[in-house]
Amino acid sequence: MSNVETLLPKAAYVHVPFCHHRCPYCNFTVAIERPDWIQRYLSCLETELTWLGSPKSVDTIFIGGGTPTLLDEVAIEAMLVSLTKHLRLSQNGEWSIEANPNDLTDAKCRLLKDAGINRISIGGQSFDDSKLNQLGRNHTGRTLKEAIEKCQAHFDNVSLDLIFGVPGESLATWQHDLDQAISLGLKHVSTYGLTYEKGAAFWSQLQKGELRAVDEGDELAMYFHAIDTLTSAGFEHYEVSNFARPTFSCRHNQTYWSMQPWYAFGPGAAGFVNGIRTVNHRSTIKYLQMVEKNQTPHSETETIDWSQWTRERFVFGMRQLKGVDLSMLSIDGEPESLSQIAATIEKHVAAKWLIQEGWFVRLTRRGLAISDSLWPEYL
Repeated sequence: MSNVETLLPKAAYVHVPFCHHRCPYCNFTVAIERPDWIQRYLSCLETELTWLGSPKSVDTIFIGGGTPTLLDEVAIEAMLVSLTKHLRLSQNGEWSIEANPNDLTDAKCRLLKDAGINRISIGGQSFDDSKLNQLGRNHTGRTLKEAIEKCQAHFDNVSLDLIFGVPGESLATWQHDLDQAISLGLKHVSTYGLTYEKGAAFWSQLQKGELRAVDEGDELAMYFHAIDTLTSAGFEHYEVSNFARPTFSCRHNQTYWSMQPWYAFGPGAAGFVNGIRTVNHRSTIKYLQMVEKNQTPHSETETIDWSQWTRERFVFGMRQLKGVDLSMLSIDGEPESLSQIAATIEKHVAAKWLIQEGWFVRLTRRGLAISDSLWPEYL
């Protein structure tokens, strides 16, 4: 395959599975109300990190969940001590952590900042109380606003997740969410259309007819409205779902979009090292039991061959609004796959879903609306 097999990972993802409760749209790897597992988790995380051997230098670390900030200050500090012992963040590196509005105290913010974390990603979803209630969130719009302001007192780089397309949601409600995000001076905003994932409560409610999804046309209108509103306010739309002030795009996610290797730790965490993609066991208790027996907790292992790497490098790269530089891809890509990609690009350019300018190919606005349906043709 390409030289990605020999590249040293420069990013690390850490999954903290604990949550107060499971939101009805969520099918992630989470452990609900299990404080008795936290110490075991911290011990297993330390064990996984020791398997790295010597400390590794990385440019980005991302602590996700679950709800990492559910941990109390003692547990957070223990986790951060483990991470800094085994992962050496480069100078000017990016260290992100996901946070729940209700958990953010000044003391936790200070602890996170003192440890070296410099980017907070808040899972707010909305400022509208009725919408938050429907999404099963345990905070209010006012709590979210206060949490953002609290973080901004400690961190320059604060990001917010917002969800649109909730059953019964109006464009006015969505506009209010966007206006609030803009007025608060956030550096980064991620906007996600509500999805109905198998295993989530909303999915079964939809199947039973207890829930009615927003019309596809209305959801698309909300998506384009977000693009127009946020870009008019000075945000760069740099990835399908992500908007950032200049220089504040999420550096960690660039690793995934460019198919570069990264380390992964914790239950359900997916990594990509030496050309091999691994996924740790999604069951938290199974993960704990395996690591405690000194067994690698992988539930899935897949060797990514040169052809697959080339195709995935193109598809993930196309999530970025700047698109893919085909001249760069041709250096590392597998020739037959590159030829097939080029033929498919030609078809999609003719359909006005993609545009090619020189070596760069990217999505058109029309292509953005259907991008997920295009990618299987390349894979």
